[in-house]
Amino acid sequence: MLLRVIAGAAMLGALSLAAHAQEMFDGYLCCNLRTDGSWMSDSNYAESGKRIVPVGTPIRVSGYGRQRVLVDVNGGKQAIGNDYSRDLDLVTFAKRWVVAEDPSRKIAGYPPKIREAIKSARITKGMTREQVAMAVGYPISSENPNLDVPVWRMWISSFAGYTVNFDKAGRVSSVETDPQTRVLVYVD
Repeated sequence: MLLRVIAGAAMLGALSLAAHAQEMFDGYLCCNLRTDGSWMSDSNYAESGKRIVPVGTPIRVSGYGRQRVLVDVNGGKQAIGNDYSRDLDLVTFAKRWVVAEDPSRKIAGYPPKIREAIKSARITKGMTREQVAMAVGYPISSENPNLDVPVWRMWISSFAGYTVNFDKAGRVSSVETDPQTRVLVYVD
């Protein structure tokens, strides 16, 4: 009898977890994400042939797969790959990238320099952490488990990394990288 109770409780727990993992919802893309037309990765590499799906794009979470969140965006189906942030469960991962409130409203109230940097998927001095994420995406959580730290380690390709340094007020004070990568990720 005890084994049946334990098995029943385990089954209910598994069903609850499966139902939670299948949470579907509508929202908006939190950040500029690069796509090859079918795949957007949490690494957000700027490889040739990829285009940017802009922050604020309406998006629907339509399912979950192995280390991916299936989404409907711009009339097509894509996946957001949890390639490097696997310490986040898929629903938490989905809610990081697909947000309930349209970020475009916030962006409209930012100074012109910040708006232009976000639109061009680059960082500029004085941006907040939220604005950096809107522009270039979130840092990979396995390297940046806490977003409130003074330095974010970011990547534009598997070989080109950069660091975003924040001052005590939580605003970008500098970006450190090689000159070639700096042109791609930073605007004065």
